[in-house]
Amino acid sequence: MGGVNTAGVRAEAEIRARADGRGGTALPVLESRGPLALRRTRGSGATAHVSVVGAMSGPHGGDHFTVRADVGTGARLRVGSAAATLALPGQHGGRACQDVRITVAAGGELHWLPEPLISVRGSELAVHTHVDLESGARLVLREELVLGRTGEAPGRLTSRLTVRVDGRPVLDQELDCGPGAPGGWDGPAVLGGHRAAGQLVVVDAEFTEKPIAPGVPADGLAVLPLSGPAVLVSAVAPDALRLRRLLDRAPASFTPASPASA
Repeated sequence: MGGVNTAGVRAEAEIRARADGRGGTALPVLESRGPLALRRTRGSGATAHVSVVGAMSGPHGGDHFTVRADVGTGARLRVGSAAATLALPGQHGGRACQDVRITVAAGGELHWLPEPLISVRGSELAVHTHVDLESGARLVLREELVLGRTGEAPGRLTSRLTVRVDGRPVLDQELDCGPGAPGGWDGPAVLGGHRAAGQLVVVDAEFTEKPIAPGVPADGLAVLPLSGPAVLVSAVAPDALRLRRLLDRAPASFTPASPASA
């Protein structure tokens, strides 16, 4: 990968969600700097809703964005974004970086559901999402990656997702694609020629008593139970619309594991 350009923009955003003692969720910290803006939107019930709004395009080459979310015991938070994120080439070149750091305490719940990340031709972006959960925390996390705009070749995109429960690794995987990526990234063992890839990670204590069976409920969609207890859904599709449909339908396709395989 190319070197990080120190001339790029630095942007940070932080969310802290806490139970408010009245059955709802308070946001004592909702701060953003640089081209990232956080907006609290109308929620429902005990769940606080936050939208990440880009105050400018990007990330561009050389930029470094950091987003932190911390959910306390009894708090419920749903985070989305106002629009898809475009990874763009920078004026001076270089690699852009985006770090997402998530912590959820026991009894807390987070739905992390951003819009797709689109890798534009000529761009270079490395994304690392770190998730640390306490036992009894609940997580629903969606990631959608689109390789290039319509009729366009992609840039270089590397995405790594790390999930730990009580400090124990549950998932640590990386997807590296586009120009300069190791050979085979577009082959049948990885994307198979598709332009969109995504995953849904669900961590829920209920899976301890009711484990989910592995399966392939649809073409391009796979369900894999993890320790934790957790479930990983992986999907590939020709475009972002088909990818979203696959990921949205996945939870309804979960089937209980048989006693012999649980």
